[in-house]
Amino acid sequence: MGSPGLSNQATAARIGLSEPISTGGPSEFDVIKTRELEKFLVDAGLYESHEEAIAREEVLGRLDQIVKTWVKNISRAKGYNESIVQEANAKIFTFGSYRLGVHSPGADIDTLCVGPKHATRNEDFFGELYRMLVEMPEVQELHSVSEAHVPVMKFKFNGVSVDLLYANVSLWVIPEDLDISQESILQNVDDKTVRSLNGCRVTDQILRLVPNIQTFRTTLRCMRLWAKRRGVYSNVTGFLGGINWALLVARICQLYPNALPSMLVSRFFRVYNLWKWPNPVMLCPIEQGSLGLNFWDPRRNHKDTLHLMPIITPAYPCMNSSYNVSSSTLRVMTEEFQRGKEICEAIEANNASWDSLFEPFAFFEAYRNYLQIDIAAETDEDLMNWKGWVESRIRWLTLKIERDTNGALQCHPYPGEFSDKSKPNYHSYFTGLRRKQSPNPQATTEQFDIRMTVDDFKRDVYMYNSLKATMWINVCHVKRKEIPSFVFPGGVRPPPPPSGRGFEIRPVAQRLPGSNSPQPDNAVTGRKKRKQQQDEVSRGAVSASDSTSLDDSPARKKIQLNNFADTISNSGFPGNICSNGPGITGFGQSKLIEQQSSSEQTINFQGLSEEIDGAVELKSESQYDGEIEGLKTSVPVTPELATGVARPGEGPTCLAIQQKFDLEELEPLELSVTTATVPTSANMPTQKPIIRFSFTSLTKATGNSA
Repeated sequence: MGSPGLSNQATAARIGLSEPISTGGPSEFDVIKTRELEKFLVDAGLYESHEEAIAREEVLGRLDQIVKTWVKNISRAKGYNESIVQEANAKIFTFGSYRLGVHSPGADIDTLCVGPKHATRNEDFFGELYRMLVEMPEVQELHSVSEAHVPVMKFKFNGVSVDLLYANVSLWVIPEDLDISQESILQNVDDKTVRSLNGCRVTDQILRLVPNIQTFRTTLRCMRLWAKRRGVYSNVTGFLGGINWALLVARICQLYPNALPSMLVSRFFRVYNLWKWPNPVMLCPIEQGSLGLNFWDPRRNHKDTLHLMPIITPAYPCMNSSYNVSSSTLRVMTEEFQRGKEICEAIEANNASWDSLFEPFAFFEAYRNYLQIDIAAETDEDLMNWKGWVESRIRWLTLKIERDTNGALQCHPYPGEFSDKSKPNYHSYFTGLRRKQSPNPQATTEQFDIRMTVDDFKRDVYMYNSLKATMWINVCHVKRKEIPSFVFPGGVRPPPPPSGRGFEIRPVAQRLPGSNSPQPDNAVTGRKKRKQQQDEVSRGAVSASDSTSLDDSPARKKIQLNNFADTISNSGFPGNICSNGPGITGFGQSKLIEQQSSSEQTINFQGLSEEIDGAVELKSESQYDGEIEGLKTSVPVTPELATGVARPGEGPTCLAIQQKFDLEELEPLELSVTTATVPTSANMPTQKPIIRFSFTSLTKATGNSA
C-alpha cells in the first residue's frame, strides 16, 4: 500500500503519447505562487492529521484480517480439506484518492478485496461477509449495492468510511505478493471482476506515467478542491469523478514535466479550455491485449462514437472513464474551464488571488428556474438504499430532457442532496434549467412541455428491484425565489449579493447615445417595465397547479460541433489543440456534438441579485456549421492521433471511447420510452405530478437587456 518514488525522471524528454509542450523549469515567480497555493491548500484543511492517518492504516489492517478469516470460513463450509482451508487467502488493495495520496480528512477509502475462484460474489461476498460485518460493533451504516455496475459494500469502520469492492480471480490460492497489474490476472473472470480490478490497475498506472508524483499530487489536490467548490465533481450526476480529474491532471503533468503546481493549474485551464472535445485525453497508447477483452475503439464499437468527453484509462482494457457526461454537463464544465483560465491569467498578472479561483459556485443564484426532486422513505435504511438508486438515475433525467427538447433546454444538476430537518427520511435534489441561447428570436418564446419526460423518468426510477410501498419520489418546478430555505446554510436565505462580484458579471448601465454617463433612472424604469411584462407572460403560461407545459418537438435537430479556433496565439502550444483532420470511419456520424465556442463569455452569476434580473450582459453562444467528418478506416490508432494536442502541421483524429469501471460510474444509458407501470402505494401522491415551465420570462440576453 506504499507509494512509489516521488519522481519518474521529471527531466525526461517524453513521458506519455507526445513530446512535452514545454520542458522549462520554474521561475522565481512560479516558486512564490506555488508556495501561496500550498499554503491555501493547508488553510483549506485538505491534509489529514497524523492521528487520522494512523487510524486509516489500522482500519485497513483490521479489514485485511476480516477477509482472511472470511475466506477460510467459507472454504471450510464448502467442504474443502483442512490443508486447503489453511492456504485459503484474500487480500485487500486500495485505489482512488487514498492510493493516489490526495485524500482529504474524512474521505472514504476505496478498497478492493481479491479472493479465490471458489469465493463467489453474490453468495459469499454479499452473503457471508455481509453477515459477518453486520455482527461487528465496529461496523456502522452497512449497506450493499450488489446490483450496481461495479458492485460495492459501503460502511463505516470505527468511523472511517469504506467502499469495498470484490474480485474473485481464477486462482485457488491468493499469494500475499499478488501483482494485479499483470494482464494475466484478468484471465477467465467476469466483467464485474474486470471493472473492480481496473480501479487499482488504473491508479497504479497513473502513478507510473506522471513525471513527478509529488507535483502531480499537489496539483490534483488543487483541481479536486476547485471542482468540488465549483460544483463539477460528481461522476454519478454527469460531471467528472476522482479518477477523471486524476487523468486530466496527469496529462498536463506529462505536457509540462518540470513545472510546479501553480503553473500546472494555470496550464490545466488553458489546455482544456481549448481542447476540442470529443478528442480523447490519453496518457499512453491503447493496448489491444491478448485476452480478447473489449477496449476503446470507435472503429469497431458504435457506442464508443457517442460519448462527448472521452477520458481514457491507461490500463488494459482501456476504457472511457467519463461516459456519464452529457451535453448539458459538458457545457457547464467548459464554462468553468473558461472562467478558470481567465482567473489564472489575472493571478499571473498579480491582479487576483487563489481565493478567487476557488470561490464556491452560487448555484441557487445562477438560474431562474429549477427542478426540485424530493424523495422519502420510511426508515433510515430504506432511505439510504432508495437515495443511492435515485442518485444513480438523476442523470437519466438530464439526458431525457436533452433528448425531448432537442438540446434547447439545458440542465445543471447539483451534485449533492439537501435535507429538511423538519421532515425525517426526506432528501431533495435540484437541477438548474436554462434555455439554450439562440440567435433566433422565436426561440426565446418557445415553451417546453416536459411532463411526459418527467413521467418517463419516474417510471424508470420506480423500476427499482427493491422498491417498497413507502419509497416515494416527486418532481416539481420551482423558481429561484421559491427555493426552500433549508438548502441554505443555517436555514437562512442569504441577502442578495452585490453585483460585480467575480470575473464574469458585467452589469449593463443604460447610456444615452453620445453620452458617457449612465442613466440609472431609465435603467430602473425599463427594468420594472420588462419585469411586469415577464410576470404577465409567466402568469399566462403557468397553470394554477404550477404544472409545466411541454411542447413535443417535431423533429430531432442535428447537434453540431463547434470548431474552436484552429490556432492558439501566445499560449505556448505547438500549433493547436486539435483540428479537424483525418479520422476513423463511423465516429461522429451517428451523433454530432454541440459545444461552446472557446471565445464566448463564461457566465458566472455569483454577483447576481434578485433586483438585477436581466441586467447582466451575456454573450450569446456562437453556433458553427461545421460537422465532424466521417473518418477513414485506413487511419490507424496511433499515439499522435490519440492525443488531443496536435503536432505542428498535423490534424489529430477525433476519437471517442467507453468506460465502465469507476466506483461512481454506472452502465451507459440507452434512452427509450419505457412502458412499465408505476407501482402505487398509499404514500404516493394520487395526482399526477406535472411540471409547467414558461421560459418566456427569460428575456433574450443581449447587450441591450436591462
